[in-house]
Amino acid sequence: MQIQNYTKEFKYNWKLASPVMLGMLGHTFVSFVDNIMVGQLGTAELAAVSLGNSFMFIAMSLGIGFSTAITPLIAETDAEGHVAKGKSYFKHGLFLCTVLGVLLFLIVLLSKPLMYLMKQPEEVVALAIPYLDLVAISLIPLIVFQGFKQFSDGLAMTKYPMYATLIGNIVNIVVNYILIFGKFGMPEMGIVGAAYGTLASRIIMVIYLWFLLKGKEKSKNYVTNIKFFVLDKLVLKRVFNLGVPSAMQMFFEVAIFTAAIWLSGLLGKNPQAANQIALNLGSMTFMVAMGLSVAAMIRVGNQKGLKNYFELRRIAFSIFFFGIILAIGFAILFFIFHNQLPKLYLDYNDVENTIDNREVLEIASKLLLVAAIFQISDSIQVVMLGALRGLQDVKIPMVLVFISYWIIGFPICWFLGKAEVYGSIGIWIGLLAGLTTASILLYIRFNYLTKKLILSSTKS
Repeated sequence: MQIQNYTKEFKYNWKLASPVMLGMLGHTFVSFVDNIMVGQLGTAELAAVSLGNSFMFIAMSLGIGFSTAITPLIAETDAEGHVAKGKSYFKHGLFLCTVLGVLLFLIVLLSKPLMYLMKQPEEVVALAIPYLDLVAISLIPLIVFQGFKQFSDGLAMTKYPMYATLIGNIVNIVVNYILIFGKFGMPEMGIVGAAYGTLASRIIMVIYLWFLLKGKEKSKNYVTNIKFFVLDKLVLKRVFNLGVPSAMQMFFEVAIFTAAIWLSGLLGKNPQAANQIALNLGSMTFMVAMGLSVAAMIRVGNQKGLKNYFELRRIAFSIFFFGIILAIGFAILFFIFHNQLPKLYLDYNDVENTIDNREVLEIASKLLLVAAIFQISDSIQVVMLGALRGLQDVKIPMVLVFISYWIIGFPICWFLGKAEVYGSIGIWIGLLAGLTTASILLYIRFNYLTKKLILSSTKS
């Protein structure tokens, strides 16, 4: 095996993936900014945003996961040169994303009473409910945006969703600053102000991305003159059949991290706040791996359209190796700065909450050591998932992901996460076990499928 066969792809893979990474980091940065600004109000407020967002993360995982079905379909039709077929896939995907966004908004709104049944701290629940009321509405524009984003990614136009996300972040920061703290004569809304910032940013992201795509030669025919309600049952079925398993894959992973938030809440508000800090930092590095996953989805989808399976496997492995290199870099950073990074989230001038802040810092710094270890497993599993989606293989991976996180990972989280065992660290050891199992099983699946495709193509 000549290493140059893989390293020569790094430059193009980076060019394709880096805008996706920045765009995905932009999504996480909205949460990062919310956490830092809300953290200045106190640990109860930070825990409330964490609890409210735990409901949002589950809904977002279903919406974002479902929308990924659009990318390999567009990538395949783009390689084949079928614009009309691609436009049909995009229209049907966007329609289903819109319907799903409305449904998820209603589900989140109706699920609020669950907070009282989850044995979370009462002061945290009281703050979380008005926050969730408003931020749930933002699911609709967010999932519509994802439909546009995944389409844009499928055409390898990855930088335009990044631009829209950056604009959204600016809007979020400005609105947050004005409404959380009551600046420029506006009322001081606390964490509800953060929800307004999130909603405003997501609406603007949709409008701006549509405007960009409408102005580009490659994409304008897809996104204009759409007969939104003229639908083909067969195309709807194909997008739906790809989208549902993709949504469930992401749901199973996000749900176990959400369960970690709830299990942390059983330990108290400070472990929950510490978990949120470590989770937010881990999410930012995960978005880099997600960028490579999208690059794998696009490039594998292109090669599938061309039926060039040797190249498909080589390109996928080049992205896989690139991801491992970056993951090792992040792991080293987490090890070195595990005591410093959590300090970004806490106000050390707040004398009233000094004891709470110290406990949060102590727990979060330990969690980052575990997060450092699972950088590599996380990168492998998400890149392999992207490559498998590019092959439009989604049902078996869905089962493998479920086994990894809920048959193996969650029971370990539950048992080791009890206060009398390892507490917060135990929860994260369970997460590590789930991610590592997923990375191994998904790698085996991709290796098997690509070898099978190559063998069948050489025989024919």
